Amino acid sequence: MTTAADVAAVAPEAPAGTAARPAGPPGAPSSPPRGPWLLGVRHHGPGSARAVREALDAARPRAVLIEGPPEGDALLPLAADPGMRPPVALLAHVRDDPGRASFWPLAEFSPEWVAIRWALAHDAAVRFIDLPAAHSLAAREEPEESGQDGHGAVPGVEFDDRPEEDGGGSAALRVDPLAVLADAAGYDDPERWWEDVVEHRAAGESDAFAPFQAVADAMAALREEYGDAGHRHDLVREAHMRLQLRAANKEFGDDVAVVCGAWHVPALAGRPPALTADRALLKGLPKVKAELTWVPWTHRRLARRSGYGAGIDSPGWYGHLFDAADKPVVRWMTKAAGLLRDEDRPVSSAHVIEAVRLAEALAVMRGRPLAGLTETTDAIRAVMCEGSDVPLSLVHDRLVVGDVLGEVPEGAPAVPLQRDLTRQQRTLRLTAEAAVRELDLDLRKDTDAARSRLLHRLRLLGVGWGEPAVSRGSTGTFREGWRLRWEPELSVKVAEAGIWGTTVLAAATAKAQSQAVSAKALADITALAERCLLAELPDALPVVMRCLADRAALDSDVGHLAQALPALARTLRYGDVRGTGTAALTDVAAGLAERICVGLPPACTGLDAEGAAEMRGHLDAVHTVTALLDRPAGERGGDSSAALRARWAHVLGKLAGRDSVAGVIRGRAVRLLLDDGRLDEEETARLMGLALSPGNPPADAAAWVEGFAGGASGSGMLLIHDQRLLGLVDAWLTEVAPDAFTDVLPLLRRTFSAYEAGVRRTLGELVRRGPAGPAGGGPRAGTEAAAPGFGPALDPARADAVLPILHLLLGIDQEDAPTEATTP
Repeated sequence: MTTAADVAAVAPEAPAGTAARPAGPPGAPSSPPRGPWLLGVRHHGPGSARAVREALDAARPRAVLIEGPPEGDALLPLAADPGMRPPVALLAHVRDDPGRASFWPLAEFSPEWVAIRWALAHDAAVRFIDLPAAHSLAAREEPEESGQDGHGAVPGVEFDDRPEEDGGGSAALRVDPLAVLADAAGYDDPERWWEDVVEHRAAGESDAFAPFQAVADAMAALREEYGDAGHRHDLVREAHMRLQLRAANKEFGDDVAVVCGAWHVPALAGRPPALTADRALLKGLPKVKAELTWVPWTHRRLARRSGYGAGIDSPGWYGHLFDAADKPVVRWMTKAAGLLRDEDRPVSSAHVIEAVRLAEALAVMRGRPLAGLTETTDAIRAVMCEGSDVPLSLVHDRLVVGDVLGEVPEGAPAVPLQRDLTRQQRTLRLTAEAAVRELDLDLRKDTDAARSRLLHRLRLLGVGWGEPAVSRGSTGTFREGWRLRWEPELSVKVAEAGIWGTTVLAAATAKAQSQAVSAKALADITALAERCLLAELPDALPVVMRCLADRAALDSDVGHLAQALPALARTLRYGDVRGTGTAALTDVAAGLAERICVGLPPACTGLDAEGAAEMRGHLDAVHTVTALLDRPAGERGGDSSAALRARWAHVLGKLAGRDSVAGVIRGRAVRLLLDDGRLDEEETARLMGLALSPGNPPADAAAWVEGFAGGASGSGMLLIHDQRLLGLVDAWLTEVAPDAFTDVLPLLRRTFSAYEAGVRRTLGELVRRGPAGPAGGGPRAGTEAAAPGFGPALDPARADAVLPILHLLLGIDQEDAPTEATTP
């Protein structure tokens, strides 16, 4: 089996003094070499973690130095708390600017985490020795410079691939040490090379210090060849590490172990630069006041595909390799089979046996010491997934990456807002989870209403823990659906929101008041008023309402008013469900509606195609919400709801009959009046005939058809059941000139392509049959030359035929059923 010691054969001989060498051959039992012990690792590597534990058990150092921010030393004892469960991360942020932050993530299989837990368990001193977070945060004032998801640099990250500029302004040379070593060993994949050489190394198969010596020799050769490899910031970090190592040597002698990225080992071994040279490198560095704490992390954020540059491709797989004491392939296949069975896939024990055999055979054929992730994935695809990548993607998402979310004890430092949020989460039984969780709330229940308020307040603060979703239980306003997922970056968002207050309620109130004062658009304030009611912020609502009234009084743009009105109507609707007083909102909404009724007809005149399409959207929105503005008759400050709807119908009538209004708006106005029963079928047919008359330009007529029959739900059904309207459209189309038809075709395609397939098929059948019905037969009795199955009105006899079935379904006796015929 290939061992980690084989790494030494990859690179040329390293210069003397690179690292302490073990006494005797690597495979022979020997006493630990003389310290300090430099344990170069790969971050988040289970093989490195096992090797670190073996080396520490063999050396028994009095002090353990770890690559990390020294400000976190006070937080290290919390790693031994029973409530601390990795993956977790050290979060450092600027005290006065929480948005400038850095993470140092640690998983259970991270070598640094293993070293911390070992030191705490064996009463050894443990310290961080990397460049302080106060300097690294100050060096990067803009998040965009970091390339780390907008959360600053991560000094604990090895093999940083961010470009750095040299003095001449050109991009410096950057080297991936793993890629160089893998290429020298004949591998085209650095991950596979590392897995073969390190991750598949069995515990205790060689001297505990031999792997670290081999890696140190290889890194020394690389640094001799490439220098700093384009990562000049590492020189400053390594200077600080050397200073800390010198201080530890004075305190503990050589009985010190250092756990750091393998790339840094050559800079810490051998003869270090003069003390004054290291101090000169650190002199004059910018500095800020930084605060640190522990926050939960996730396997998904450890994955490189999530955008976190220090990640690994398969944290779930690496965690399995670290936990599996023996037979890792068998145990992995068992996990995959259990997952697929939970998803109702037919996977048996025979599948597991065959998958293990196939994975081991693939490893032998490919010359690998043990079946790795590639072989196990290929075996699962072939045996358990029957060659399909669809169930395989589930295995990758749930097992290879995983949704593990760490936990942090309550004793960890946190901003007051985070403590209040944690308390409310516990009270409302809302657990932060890395996996997506669907939550259906019934606002009539106190607990669900409180959950809704908390989630809405967090959204107002910019903490996107929950996103609104369609409720599966009901479409009523007393139901709410949410999709919850906790991401580690939300801890930074909570810290940022801490500037607004120490509790979620106080912070949301303060931010809402600030947004109301600074809002520029009327629609923004109305949307904010809706959010304040949903979040139940009674102290913020008066400020928002005052700003809303002032802005509405000054804004004369009908488009702005129309954009603002729907949010107010929704606010009134939800406010009623939640028992919130909305009298002030009712006055403002009624005033906006009245101003829209006055200003809409002139605003719809002389619009181009784009402006007409936008105004049609405003028309639909205002029409929908007029029915929600429930205002009793005789109430001060405006018309009753019935009077307002009548006035709105009058406005639609003006739009429908005014030739200067764009065709799409006139057609839409006619359709809205028809649907509300304020326009009979005869008048509708007359208006359509005028719009589609040969005297009108074909493009304007096509726009009228789009406004009348396009977009809205059920538009196609109207043409199916009203043969006169369909005949008018059909007759107009047959009379359009060929050259003009080419121009109106895009509008017609957009209109009719929005219909459901069944509606389009039925319309085609009706047009094919023609008004006289199928060949050889005349029109049916009781119809006006309609196609079979369709007519201008209801057929009472055919409608009554379904009543016995309905009585049976509803459990109504025939004797108790009403005897009246269906109203035509």
